[in-house]
Amino acid sequence: MRIIDVHSHIYPDKIAEKASRSIADFYHIAARTRGTAEVLLEEGREAGVTAYVVNSVATNVKQVRHINEFILAETKAHPEFYGLIALHPDMDEGEIRDEIEWGVLNGFKGIKLHPDFQHFYLDEDRAKKIYRAASGKLPVLFHTGDSRFNFSSPRRMAKVAAEFPDLICIAAHFGGWSEWNQVGVYKGLGNVYVDTSSTLAFISPEEAERFIDYFGAEWFLFGVDFPMWNASEELERFMKVNISAEEREMILWKNASALLQIEL
Repeated sequence: MRIIDVHSHIYPDKIAEKASRSIADFYHIAARTRGTAEVLLEEGREAGVTAYVVNSVATNVKQVRHINEFILAETKAHPEFYGLIALHPDMDEGEIRDEIEWGVLNGFKGIKLHPDFQHFYLDEDRAKKIYRAASGKLPVLFHTGDSRFNFSSPRRMAKVAAEFPDLICIAAHFGGWSEWNQVGVYKGLGNVYVDTSSTLAFISPEEAERFIDYFGAEWFLFGVDFPMWNASEELERFMKVNISAEEREMILWKNASALLQIEL
């Protein structure tokens, strides 16, 4: 069985423990591991993961190129890794275009944005220069949803997808972490995919099945959200969802392979 994990975070060794703990604290869960490439690979091998789409989030403009060079180095060191570039809405349009060009030239598969960490509303004008520059070039993996805030609600995500129909949007966490009652707003939008990360521990297999039936398995991608979660545990949760073998393969790797041009 082939598996592409489309959503995992990695950090340099010297900050990995602190970064992992910071994320765990933000979500009020226990910090379970260090978010290094080596730990991700070790846990992924145990689960049978074939390829990983890795990223880190820039909380300010100065971090952007440092993060992107780190991710590039990790993809060169580990052929199983495919990178997403970091961007920040405080960058100007020229900087954003240049970084996207650099990312495309260096084989990056998309862009990672986390409105809650980066403190911007997903549909605000400040962010739209990123969407204009990325449209038709690189997909964007968005952290989506959090009932504690209003930065990244599914409704905001749907507005962006409708305004930028050439922008491929991946709405993480089944389209809206802790706001799954809103994700019906994506129905009929032809440019919104969702990943399974940080959700299967919170909803039942029956609920997950209903989501997949409602939207269609062709819109789903498997994601772990390392270091918050463990690949083997996430795979075990996913395998409890009552879907066909064909749908399971689509979600585990076929959709991601086609969307992100990852050859296995």
